[in-house]
Amino acid sequence: MALASLLILLTAAGYAVLCAVKPFAPCRKCSGTGARTRRRAVTLCRRCHGHRSRLRIGRRLLNNSRTIHAAAGTRPQTTDRKATPWQ
Repeated sequence: MALASLLILLTAAGYAVLCAVKPFAPCRKCSGTGARTRRRAVTLCRRCHGHRSRLRIGRRLLNNSRTIHAAAGTRPQTTDRKATPWQ
């Protein structure tokens, strides 16, 4: 049981490091080419919009958590006491 927990923890840590070092991965839909072949026409990939890469899920979660943390940390503080004239 402890070995399985350690393996899961190491896998999650490895994925977190991968997301920090290399946040983009090749698009799965177009295999990183940026173009899709439909019948005889070649169009841009709808998933990556021709950029050939996508943001990893772990990096997206990290970016969202940073945004939420920054928004919560800058919230104005409300006070219930009266302001004195010298403050």
